[in-house]
Amino acid sequence: MRVTMNRRAELERRTKETTITVGIDLDGSGRADVNTGIPFFDHMLSLFSVHGFFDLAVHAQGDIEVDSHHTVEDVGLVLGDAVEKALGDRKGIRRYGYAMTPMDEALATVVIDLSRRPYLVFQVPAGAAVERSFNRSLAKEFFKSLANRAGMNLHITVPYGENEHHILEAAFKSFGRALSQAVARDERITGVRSSKGSL
Repeated sequence: MRVTMNRRAELERRTKETTITVGIDLDGSGRADVNTGIPFFDHMLSLFSVHGFFDLAVHAQGDIEVDSHHTVEDVGLVLGDAVEKALGDRKGIRRYGYAMTPMDEALATVVIDLSRRPYLVFQVPAGAAVERSFNRSLAKEFFKSLANRAGMNLHITVPYGENEHHILEAAFKSFGRALSQAVARDERITGVRSSKGSL
């Protein structure tokens, strides 16, 4: 029987623009404690937590009076670092994850490979804007920062959707579900899931 390891991480980042603290438990129950000063971004991160069954704490203070970019990007950086740290050597994980999630008229597909070869494909339509503080462009910056720091090949595709809220909500829910699948343990995997023997 494989011994259960502690797959948690807590990290902090301080710059002249932002102060970010992130905690994540990959084997949680979906509890979210999120406050970035950007309510719609908080909502998206909470959806990621709930639908991925991750216990997530994110607290951020940033220069949002200028715009939301620095805060969103830095949260992505720190969350990516936290996922990387919590995964450790990545032995025993499934590595790949896939999820497709509808939200009213929008449908999002997310595919993940925890390969340590970071790459982002973000094919998301421009829907009718609902929120000014967090939008499609900022979502792309968040996912790009996270994927780079977590060593994640991340493909997010939304083939159709009209309302930007629905489009992004479907994407974040799918992201949580796909990452949950990718980080899950599989008793058949004794090392890392790679024919090369390393990631």
